[in-house]
Formats: sequence, structure tokens, C-alpha cells
Amino acid sequence: MTSTDPVPPDRPATDADHAGQPPALRMMQAALHVMFYALLVAALFGGAGPAGVVVGVLLGLVYAVGGLAWVRSRRAASWAWLAAVTLLWVALSAIDPAAGYVAFPLFLLYLHLLPVRWSLPAVVALTAVVVAAQSTTPGGLTSAKVIGPSVGAIVAVLTAYGYSALYRESRTRQRLIDDLVRTRDELAATQREAGRLAERQRLAREIHDTLAQGLSSIVLLARSAETALPPGAGAARGRIREIGATASENLAEARRFVAGLTPPALQDTTLPEALRRVAAGCGPVPEVAFHLDGDPYPLPIEAEVALLRLTQEALANVQRHAGAARAAVTLSYLDDQVTLDVYDDGRGFDPDAAPVRGGARFGLHGMRERIAELGGDLAIESAPGEGTAVAVALPLASLYGTEGSS
Repeated sequence: MTSTDPVPPDRPATDADHAGQPPALRMMQAALHVMFYALLVAALFGGAGPAGVVVGVLLGLVYAVGGLAWVRSRRAASWAWLAAVTLLWVALSAIDPAAGYVAFPLFLLYLHLLPVRWSLPAVVALTAVVVAAQSTTPGGLTSAKVIGPSVGAIVAVLTAYGYSALYRESRTRQRLIDDLVRTRDELAATQREAGRLAERQRLAREIHDTLAQGLSSIVLLARSAETALPPGAGAARGRIREIGATASENLAEARRFVAGLTPPALQDTTLPEALRRVAAGCGPVPEVAFHLDGDPYPLPIEAEVALLRLTQEALANVQRHAGAARAAVTLSYLDDQVTLDVYDDGRGFDPDAAPVRGGARFGLHGMRERIAELGGDLAIESAPGEGTAVAVALPLASLYGTEGSS
């Protein structure tokens, strides 16, 4: 059967417009087709005569053609089909006025397949045809013969708009489901990437704190032993020198391995420069500015990675959810701590509300846990319509007290 789904007024319905329809809407569409054929059969068996039967059968066949994909997908074909159905119905109504009641499903077709500026006048015209056909029946034109078709047209209009509202709600819910699925996949990918980076950082830290430190101690001990040997111990001095050289080579290799485990955004650059690049890569909307306060000094690699990831996550939330025009990233190097502030002038939200899984607040919860592992604090200040500020403070005492000097 032909499509009766609400579609944009500049094109007919296509198969893509039927995707994701709930069962209730499909049942309403099927009911419309059943109504059409039921009214048509009732008219044919009500005394339409041979000519009426021929026209009625043609009308039923042409109506069925509307279910073909090539008719639904082409505007010209769809409108030509609708015009053919209308002409056959007008001819049948002229032969048998009882066929005028088939106009009710035709009302719905016009309301769904044509723009409002055409569908409403078409409904009025079809109503006039029904009234004119009824005026030829015994008793002539009466108020009942005018009120009946008019009420039917009004009911059809209300039904069509109610159907359209249900369809729009269905499509909105489907888009929300698609967004949730996409956000869930993005979150899963982010978690996998975070796990991979965390493992890389753990390996780098372990190598730095154990293997590299041990090799460094071997180098120092070898140099001390070499200077402590008596002048006649040339062979032993040579062996100790070889031990020191081998340890030095392995120490250099370990340091290269640790450097290779550093996130790409921090390789061969400083944290301020990495954050500047992240901010520059967010534009043009929102416009993100980067500010640096104080003189930069080196931080443990896990602290720099945490600040980098937090900035990326915060700016990603700004782009996805805030609707902001401007944002600012400020990195401050103080005497006893490093602070990072990310501010936007977007729509804001309620930080005290329950976390939304896959949304901005769930991501902020993960960032808070990451900062807490380093002994730092993360604060969120926001309110609906007043933008959002994410502030992080990493005390140097916590960083170097737990991890050791980098």
C-alpha cells in the first residue's frame, strides 16, 4: 500500500522514512488501507452498476500501485499516482454517490503526502465533491449531507495531525537512542584508550623507578670502584670500565624506552605547548584561548598526562554539550602547586545532579578520580545558563612525595 507517513513537504515518502516506526504507527497505517478497501467494496456492492464496478476495480488496482518503491521514492510519480486515484474516485462518486465516503482515507493521504498549503485546500475540494455527489441522491441537498462530510474532513485533519505528532515523537526517541548508543561506543573507546595509556604510564614509571635507577646505581658504583683500585690492577680496572659502559648503554636504552611510552601529544614538547595545541584544535566554535601563568617547570609524566587528558575531556564536553561561543584554558605554575582552569560561557548544568552515564558529568567524574590519584583536587562550578568552570590543583608535595623526583 501507499505510504501515509508524515514527510517533508518537498518530497514524497521513501523507505528510509519508514525505518524505526513503532508498531502502533504501522497498525494505524494498515488500518487506513483496510478502511479504504472496505469502503470501496461496500460502495461496489451497494449498487454501483457495471460501470461503477469497472471504475472501482481500477481504483483499487491503482491504489495498490502506490505501494511500489519507485512510486514512493519519486515526487512526480507519487503525485501522478495521487492524481490518478483522485480522478478515479471522482468518476466513481459521479456514478455511485455512496462511493463518496471513500474520501475519508483520501483525506489522510492528501494531509500526509502534500504540503499544508496544498493538502488543506485539497481536503476542502474533496469534501465539496462528496457533498455534490450526495446532493444527487433522493431528497436532494440537506444539512445532514453537508454536515456529515464536513465533520469527516475535520476528523481526518485532526487524526492526521495526531498521527504526525506520534511520528515525530517516535523519530525523536529514535534519535535519542542513536545518540546514546553512539555516546556509549565513544565512552567505551575512550576507556580503552585510557586503559592503554595508563598501562603505558605504569610501565614507564616502573622502568624509571626500578630498572633505570638500578642501572644508574651500577654506573656510579663502577666509577667509584674504578677510582678505588690500586695502580697495578689494570685488568680489573678494564673489566670494571666495561661494566660501567655496558650499564650506561642499557641506562640510555631504558630512558629511550620510557620516552617512547610518553603520549604522542607530549613527545618532543612541553605541557604548555601541548595544551596550546589542544586549545587551537577546538575551533572555530567555540573559540578557545590558552593562557600560561608563571614559569613552567618539569612535572612527573603522570601529572602532565593527567592535565592533558583532563583538558581534552573538558573541551570535548564543551563542544558536545555546552553550546558555548568561547572557552578559556589557563595553566598556572605556582610555588607549591600547578593549577589548570577550563572555563566556557555555555548553557551550564547542575553539578549536584545525578551523573548521566555517557554524558558530560560522567566524564567529569572520571577526571575527578584521576586527579585524586595524584593527590590533587578537582572543583566544578556551574549553573544552568551561567557557563561552567573546571578547576584543578596539583600540589607539588603530593606529586613528588608519592612518586619521587622525576
